[in-house]
Amino acid sequence: MDHARTGGTLLNQKFTPQLLADDAGLEGLVQLIRTYFKLDGHHIQFNVVDIATLRLAQKHPEEYRDLIVRVAGYSDYFCDLSEALQNEIIARTEHGTF
Repeated sequence: MDHARTGGTLLNQKFTPQLLADDAGLEGLVQLIRTYFKLDGHHIQFNVVDIATLRLAQKHPEEYRDLIVRVAGYSDYFCDLSEALQNEIIARTEHGTF
């Protein structure tokens, strides 16, 4: 895709915290970012959270008031989002490996 002709594109990524818990995972993240920008990518958004945590935040929002997620061009407190938007965040693909 010619990112320059489209005015830029956005890549949303959601990783499990376990994936980035060691040096191998962090190196994988570095390589992903470098490759994306070498291919003229413009913008990447990351969420580092697992589905179980997001589901718990829906059930017990009082315990997750400080949970911030990347939505699409902005970040917000997960518990302040509408249920529909929360479900969309949950439904995004969760990457557990590179």
